[in-house]
Amino acid sequence: MNPASPLQRSAATMPFWVALLLAAGAGAMLDGAFPDRGWWVLAPIAVALFLSALVGRGPWTGMLLGLVTGLSFWSVHISWLTLYLGPVPWLALACLQAIFFAIGASLITVVLTWGPRTWPTRLGRLGMVPIVVAGLWTAREAFTAVWPYGGFAWGRLAISQSESPFGPLVAWVGVSGLGFLLAWLAALGVQLVRERAFSVSWRGGIAMAAVALLLAFPAWPTIQSGTTRLAAVQGNADAGLFADYSPGEILQDHVSATLPLVGEDVDMVVWPENSADIDPLRAPQAAKVLDYISRQMGTPLVTGTITHRDEKYYNTSLLWKAGVGAVDIYDKVHPVPFAEYMPDRAFWRPFAPSLIDLISRDYTSGTQNNVFDIDGVIAGVAICFDIADDQLIKEMISNDAEIILAQTNNADFGRADNQTDESVQQLAIARMRAIEAGRTVVNISTVGTSAIVAPDGSTIDSLPTFTSGAMVQTVPLSNTVTPAIAVGRGIEWLVSGVGLAGLLLAYLTAARRRWWRD
Repeated sequence: MNPASPLQRSAATMPFWVALLLAAGAGAMLDGAFPDRGWWVLAPIAVALFLSALVGRGPWTGMLLGLVTGLSFWSVHISWLTLYLGPVPWLALACLQAIFFAIGASLITVVLTWGPRTWPTRLGRLGMVPIVVAGLWTAREAFTAVWPYGGFAWGRLAISQSESPFGPLVAWVGVSGLGFLLAWLAALGVQLVRERAFSVSWRGGIAMAAVALLLAFPAWPTIQSGTTRLAAVQGNADAGLFADYSPGEILQDHVSATLPLVGEDVDMVVWPENSADIDPLRAPQAAKVLDYISRQMGTPLVTGTITHRDEKYYNTSLLWKAGVGAVDIYDKVHPVPFAEYMPDRAFWRPFAPSLIDLISRDYTSGTQNNVFDIDGVIAGVAICFDIADDQLIKEMISNDAEIILAQTNNADFGRADNQTDESVQQLAIARMRAIEAGRTVVNISTVGTSAIVAPDGSTIDSLPTFTSGAMVQTVPLSNTVTPAIAVGRGIEWLVSGVGLAGLLLAYLTAARRRWWRD
C-alpha cells in the first residue's frame, strides 16, 4: 500500500471506526426523512454525514462505508417486505441495493478526495466538487431505477421531500433533478466545512444562500382546464397474496363500499388494483356485477383485475360501462419482478424454492397506452409501482392526461394490527407525481393509504387505513405542461453525465499519483 498523500492525511479528519459509525447512523437517519416519520430535513443532513465519512478515503474503503450506509438505510426502509414474505426477499433486495450504494460511494470517494486537487481554486472546490458528487448520486439512483429487471425506483432521495418546502422544485426539475439538488446541498455543506480559507461566518452565509436559492423557486402555476367529480372506493378487502378468501369476496367488498354512494352525482367511480378478483372478461357473473354498479352509479367504472388473454396473464385496469363492458384496457407495463413474475426462474429457484414457487404465474408486460377517455376526461392510469416509473408518467401526460388514477393493492404489506411504512411511502411518490405533473392524483388502495392529492401536493381527501369507505370529491383537471415533464429525463442525463465526466477527471488526477491502491 502506498503511503497516504498529504492531501489524504489532511482530509481524513476522523478515525476509521468513527467513520464507520457515522456511515451506519447516516443510513438510519436517511430513512427517517421518509414517511412514516417524514422528517424531511434529515435527508440533506444524512447525506452530508455520509459524505463526511468518505472524505480522505480510498475507493475500496469508500465502498465499504457505502455498503454499511446502504445496508443501514435499505434494511429499515423496506422492512415491510418481511411481514408476509419473511427475511429472504427483504435481505436479498436490501443487499442488492446496498451493493449499488457501495459502488456509488466508491466513485464519490474519488471525487471528494481528489476533486480539490483536480479543481484547485476556491471556485473549483466549492463549485465543481459538489456538482460532480451530486451528479454521481443521481447517476446511481437513475441506474438502479431501471436495472436489473426494470429496476427498483424506491427510496430515491427526492421522495423524502413530498411534504417539504423543497417539494415544489420537482415541477421544475423532476424527481431526479430534485435528488441532485439535495445531494448538491449536502456536498456543498461538506466542502464548506473543509474550506478552511473561509471564516465560519462566510461558510455559514454561503450555506444559507444555497438553501435560500432553492427555496426561492415559486411553485409552478397549474392552469385548471376543468373539473370532474369522482368517487374513489376503498373496499378494505383482504387481497394479499396469502389471504384466505373465497372467489368474488374482494369484488363484493368493493360493491358493498360503493352501494351507499348510489344517488351521488359523479363522473366516474374508481376502484383499486385487483378490486375485481374474478375476471369480468371471462366470467359473466362478474361482468353483471360491474354492469350493476356502473348502472346504479350512472357512470363508468375504473376497476382492476387479473385477465387471461391469448394464454397470457396480465395485471389489468378496465374502463367499464354498463351494457357495453370493457371499453378500454390498460395492462401493467412493468410487472414487479419476483412478485408478479419470476425472471430467470431456473436460476433463482435453487436459492429459495418454496418462495420462488409462490409465484405460480408470470404476468406479461402490457403494450397499450396508459390513458382512458372517460366520457371526455382523459385519465392517466398507473397500477401500483407504475407510479414510480418516470417514463410512464411522461407518456401519460404526452397522451393528454388531465388527471392521474393510481390504483394499488397494499394488502401484502400491512395489517390493521401491524401497519408498515410501505403504503405511506407509495403515497409520497404519488404526491410528488402530482406536483411534478401538475395533475390531481387519485391514489386508491384496497386497504390504504388512499388519498386524493391536488396538483400542488396538498391532500384533498383521504381515508383511514384498513377501513371500508369512499372519497367523493370534485377535483381539478389540468393540461399544464411543467418544465419537468417538458424536459423529461434530460435533466437526469445531463447531471449524471457531468458527474461521470468529473469522476473521470478526478480519477486521472489520482492515477497520475498511483493512489487507487488503498
